[in-house]
Amino acid sequence: MSDSLHIVCPHCSATNRLPNLRLTQAPKCGQCHQSLFNKQALQLTNSNFDKQLTRNDIPLLVDFWADWCGPCKMMAPAFTQAAQMLEPHVRLGKLNTEMEAAISARYNIRSIPTLILFQKGRELARQAGAMSAQDIVKWTKSHCH
Repeated sequence: MSDSLHIVCPHCSATNRLPNLRLTQAPKCGQCHQSLFNKQALQLTNSNFDKQLTRNDIPLLVDFWADWCGPCKMMAPAFTQAAQMLEPHVRLGKLNTEMEAAISARYNIRSIPTLILFQKGRELARQAGAMSAQDIVKWTKSHCH
């Protein structure tokens, strides 16, 4: 592994080159100067999904969900808690399958909530069904590195 990482800003989508040692030191974006990590899930859309997916050197955990889905709503607080535990080593994002149907179709999402863990654009693992924060963290860590 190199001594620096590429991290995409959740605010302006600029790609930042960050020394590994700075990852846990509340780094800020070189372009917009906002925090690169907010300890919460990023709302993923057609405009930011591919860049977050392919340009981050850290894994991306995506929650595919919809407004009408009861289990999705039940899992939402757990996913937020998981973000607080996993960042800055994993970027967490939420993708509304109703609003971003093309991305959902690309990944053949058949049931929600579905979690997919990606590394540099490649799917590492997939899990359907609601999970607790601790289970999300445990599942994610078991598939990283």
